[in-house]
Amino acid sequence: MAKKKFVKGLWSKREINLLKKLFPNGPTAKIAARLGRSFKSAEMKAFKMGLKKSKKYLKLLGRA
Repeated sequence: MAKKKFVKGLWSKREINLLKKLFPNGPTAKIAARLGRSFKSAEMKAFKMGLKKSKKYLKLLGRA
């Protein structure tokens, strides 16, 4: 099976805005797939931007 090709390099304003909107209340893997980025790339970008999962989302997962 061929590897998926991911976007590399700089993040566009559209990608950043979408990450800001979706990250607090959605699964990182699905957000990364929607952006065409790897899980780790989306996770690290969110971390560098200071984004966190919402308390409501964490409670839904049983982590809060």
